[in-house]
Amino acid sequence: MKNRGVLFLTQGALIAALYVVLTLVANALGLASGAIQIRISEALTILPYFTAAAIPGLTIGCFLANLLAGGIIWDVVFGSLATLLGALLTYALRQHRRLAPLPPIVANMLIVPPILMFAYGFPGAWWYFVLTIGIGEFISCGLLGSALLRLLEKHRAILFPPLR
Repeated sequence: MKNRGVLFLTQGALIAALYVVLTLVANALGLASGAIQIRISEALTILPYFTAAAIPGLTIGCFLANLLAGGIIWDVVFGSLATLLGALLTYALRQHRRLAPLPPIVANMLIVPPILMFAYGFPGAWWYFVLTIGIGEFISCGLLGSALLRLLEKHRAILFPPLR
C-alpha cells in the first residue's frame, strides 16, 4: 500500500516538529538546560509505544532541537543517541504499556551526565548528575509522558492507525 510510507513519514515529521517546538519553548522558559532539565518534549518519548515512526521522529527532533538551542556538538550527537536508544527500547517494550516511559529515563540518566561534566564542564559528581537528570526525566517522561500515553490511548485507532 502506497499510503503506508506516506503515513510513516508524516507521523515521523510531525513528531520531530513537535519535539523541536516543545524543546524550544521549554528552553525559552529556562526549563530545558542545567542540572535538572524539564523538557516538555520528553513526554513525547512514549510515542514509540504507538508507532515506529516515532523512533526517527524523536531522534531527528532531538538533534534539531539541540542544534537550534545552541548545544555543543557532543550534546547534539550524544543527546540524540540517548533519545534514539530510549526510543528503540520503548518500541521494543511496546507490549508493556507501563514500561513505556522507563527507557528514555534510563538512557538519559546514563548518557547525559558525562555530557554535562566533560563537554560543558559543569562541576559536580557523576552520581549527582544521574540523580538530577533522573528527576527531570521522571517529571518529563514519567509523569507528563504517562499522562500523554493515557490520553493518546483513548484515541489510538484514529491517531495511530495500523500500517498495513
